[in-house]
Amino acid sequence: MNRAAIKRAMRKLAEADSDVARGLALIGPPEPRVRPPGFDTLLSAIVGQQISTEAARTIRARVEQVLPNATPKALLALPEGALRAAGMSGRKVEYATGLASALQDGSFDLEGLPQLSDEDAIEAITSLRGFGRWSAEIYLMFSLGRTDIFPSGDLALRVAVGKLKGLEERPTPGQARDLVAHWAPYRTAGSLFLWDYYRGAPT
Repeated sequence: MNRAAIKRAMRKLAEADSDVARGLALIGPPEPRVRPPGFDTLLSAIVGQQISTEAARTIRARVEQVLPNATPKALLALPEGALRAAGMSGRKVEYATGLASALQDGSFDLEGLPQLSDEDAIEAITSLRGFGRWSAEIYLMFSLGRTDIFPSGDLALRVAVGKLKGLEERPTPGQARDLVAHWAPYRTAGSLFLWDYYRGAPT
């Protein structure tokens, strides 16, 4: 989503939800988050799993040194141990190799994802080892430009929606989905807004 689309979506959400209107007046509309679709972005998602942003950035830079041309073929041609030496765990190397192999043998159709529905695209991505629903939803939001995604498994989003709604306890993923169900079909913009609200809303 570009900046203009996000602003339009946030106006709609503010009309539909007075809590959003109040929060929007405090922090303003969120900025776009766009990542190019493709193998490199999915590989980056594997690198960044369960580590800090700073650590992921460091390891990603090392991976780029050994894999300047990030293609499935190039990754599969790397000497054994090259990705481990760059800082990736053995499990993440398995995930990356599995992704590259699935693209090479055609069992994962990356180019066909844009033609799939949201749920079918999520199912296709989560069929790969190492990719859960959250990773798939983030790819749909930032790389495929899908406009109605709410990653309810994201802790920061759940904290933020609880704060926005004045709840005493953090909602469960299911409760969070229910709380924003009426945000459809603008839940991607709403998610971007909640991430900003999590970081910047007054206590």
